[in-house]
Amino acid sequence: MLQAGRTGLGTFGLWLVLVHASAGCEFGPFPYSMTGIVCRMTKPAALLLNQETAQVIQAAFRNAKFPNITGERSMRLLGKVAYGLSNIQVNDLSIEQSEVELREEDAVHIAIKNVSASFKGTLNYGYAGAWFLQLFHSVDFEIASSIDLELNIKLMCQKDQVAADASDCYLTFHKLTLHLQGDKEPGWLKQLFTDFISFTLKLVLKSEVCKEINFLAQMMANFVHDLAANFVRDEDIGVDISLASDPLIKANYLESYHKGFVFYKNHSDAFSDSVFLPSLLTESRMLYFWLSQHTLSSLASAAFLDKRLVMTISGEKLQELFEVEDTEVQRKAVQTIFQGTSYNDSVAKVWSLAHPQISIQPEGTVVKALAAVEVTIFPAGQEPLMVLYLEEETTVTVQAAYAEKKLILQPLDPRVEFKVFRCPADPSGNDPSIKNFLQTMMSTVGIPEVMSRIGPALTSLMDSKGLNLFEIKDPEIITREGYVIVQLDFSFPNHLLLDFLEKKL
Repeated sequence: MLQAGRTGLGTFGLWLVLVHASAGCEFGPFPYSMTGIVCRMTKPAALLLNQETAQVIQAAFRNAKFPNITGERSMRLLGKVAYGLSNIQVNDLSIEQSEVELREEDAVHIAIKNVSASFKGTLNYGYAGAWFLQLFHSVDFEIASSIDLELNIKLMCQKDQVAADASDCYLTFHKLTLHLQGDKEPGWLKQLFTDFISFTLKLVLKSEVCKEINFLAQMMANFVHDLAANFVRDEDIGVDISLASDPLIKANYLESYHKGFVFYKNHSDAFSDSVFLPSLLTESRMLYFWLSQHTLSSLASAAFLDKRLVMTISGEKLQELFEVEDTEVQRKAVQTIFQGTSYNDSVAKVWSLAHPQISIQPEGTVVKALAAVEVTIFPAGQEPLMVLYLEEETTVTVQAAYAEKKLILQPLDPRVEFKVFRCPADPSGNDPSIKNFLQTMMSTVGIPEVMSRIGPALTSLMDSKGLNLFEIKDPEIITREGYVIVQLDFSFPNHLLLDFLEKKL
């Protein structure tokens, strides 16, 4: 049992991306075979989210549309007494405690205890007494209540994404007290109307509050799905996060399985040989993401097709590359290549010639790529001149880390093999000093420079999706043969839900 000082409805909304019932979707006979991405949320993460989302249940009460309540009753001596409660609205609300239970079935049980709510409105009443005496009155009222709320959430899969049925909703009233304006009305009148309306009022409150909770549950499901889908999409490149298999619901964690197919424009890939098993993940951290080699490789291929694997280098940065070592051989090679032109009048272009090949290994992500490098100079008063062109096959092992809200890519053991080499200053290619210098420059400076640019570019992309809103604690990026595991603890930005609710409600 999870316990917290606030409500658990928002927690449920965020869990929706992780769980669903199998009734609405059909999957193949082999579990996890089409799984490219897995998300596991453990009990500590669920508890944290439970503490941060009181505004969701408050929104359910605030936005419930309470109808007018009318009735009448025959009273001895007084004749018929008619009443109507109108303009009912929540004036104040506080929540004392919430409990969330993860059950190994297709439901999440949420118990919200001691909800103190104050409702205000207008009471209109009248009665026709003996001797045709008629009296009609209008008075403001306030209802003080103490309520327990229980939700048994049924989770379903619709159109390969999560939907929720929160209609199994119960309100238990420990207190329901009617106060008339200033308590100036006679005690018998207050007692009379309290007896009349208590039962009807309880039914109306239950119906409207539970209806609003069910609406919010559906809306939150769509919100979380859209949030996740947007995070893994940028312009024409995206990842299919529709469900690939039935989720695993345990007492200590929730786990969902997503296809992870990459699509680019009208192209989409597919695979059916995932190596995932639930035993690959532990329960020691709050949040886990498992990413298949196929998904990461497909993302790299889509980036290539979208012509994103291109960079230019000029000015001081170009000088740093070509002056990697201060030796006579280096100075001679640079003089030969640039023909005395300033670095400020030169530019180098680096791009990938083919789809990068990615292999996930315990030591890191091994990237093998065929790349081209072209250096052009712009002599004063002359046409631009290409002074160097080479094609190289590079192999490098990349280790990734995330610290201080930045993705850091560290290249290890880079290897460079020239496939094409053209230098107008050395048309025969017989000067080994130039080729040796370039090979050293590319492996020791060029590849790290490329990695140093990709890291900030990916960080900026992830931040544009809102990753920097989260306080991520001690993240670890672990590579194994064929897959990557990202595991972390985090603090949830509670304003995220609040902003969403303010926009939608």
